[in-house]
Amino acid sequence: MDKLVLFNTTTLNKLLNKRSGESKFGEHVQMLTSISNIYEQLKNLDVTHVILGLPEDVGVFANYEKTGTSRAWERFIKILLNINNNEFTKANSVLILGHLDFTSELLKASKLSQSKKKDIAKTRNIVSEIDTYVSHIVHQIISAGKKPIIIGGGQNNAYGNVKGSSLVFGKAINAINFDMRADFEPEDGRHNGNGFSYAYAEGFLEKCFVFGLHENKTSEKLFKTLKKLKSVKYNTFEAIAIRKETKFKAEMQLALEHIENKPFGIEIDCKAIEDINSSSKTKSGFSLNKTRKFLNFFSKHENASYLHICEALPSKKSTAKFDKLMTCLVTDFINHK
Repeated sequence: MDKLVLFNTTTLNKLLNKRSGESKFGEHVQMLTSISNIYEQLKNLDVTHVILGLPEDVGVFANYEKTGTSRAWERFIKILLNINNNEFTKANSVLILGHLDFTSELLKASKLSQSKKKDIAKTRNIVSEIDTYVSHIVHQIISAGKKPIIIGGGQNNAYGNVKGSSLVFGKAINAINFDMRADFEPEDGRHNGNGFSYAYAEGFLEKCFVFGLHENKTSEKLFKTLKKLKSVKYNTFEAIAIRKETKFKAEMQLALEHIENKPFGIEIDCKAIEDINSSSKTKSGFSLNKTRKFLNFFSKHENASYLHICEALPSKKSTAKFDKLMTCLVTDFINHK
């Protein structure tokens, strides 16, 4: 647990902007006071959801992609604390645990080059180290009977989320992946494109549904691989949103039927959402409202075990949409009906 930095009242007071006549979310959340016995403390608290930050982008770097996901947590927590608290946002049922401090890992990666194969191999080893910490803390939270809301980092952390959850339940779990890519790339060292590949190969993941796969972002080889795996199903963004061969709601139902038989994680890759990451090369994706409908649909199910919002790249151009996205998704998950 040496990576965990607890969220505390000092940080809260620095970030909180109180206004007369308003009750802020941050004024009602719970926090831990000691780094020891995390499991016991969580188990004895009357909260349903635990928020955890993963400020890292090593997994993104290790897959030759643009870094910046390490900034999402800091931006997110400041905005979340200052939304309104009311009967819908339910701040009193939330504990903000804090974040895992990957400063040393980020420093190591910053000295490496994406143009050198040896350096990429080194970053992938660092991602494996990160996996250990993520799976451990997720295990602690779910073991205590709480639902983790995991913010930030690349989707490499899907592996730690799935593994930590699986170890709690004593069996492989399922996952729904709202993403433009499948993240079932070859097991050639850990990065943000193969979290599910490794989880599946190691027996932590049983079934997975990729929702909104982009047809031109997926290789023919990967399509063939996915078709061979009966436990992995997918639909494409183009079939739903462009060609309109099928309806969004019907596709959600098909996806749920594939994964609902056991605990499942909800993974949302922000690159799949229209115009959220302004620095992303693609502007095509599901709208914020469609994304919210997706999350509400799956959050209702009793087997929904965690939420991970990843691959977010906050910037000056995307700040307003980014803020709206992150806070809405989190409060939707907390207040699912």
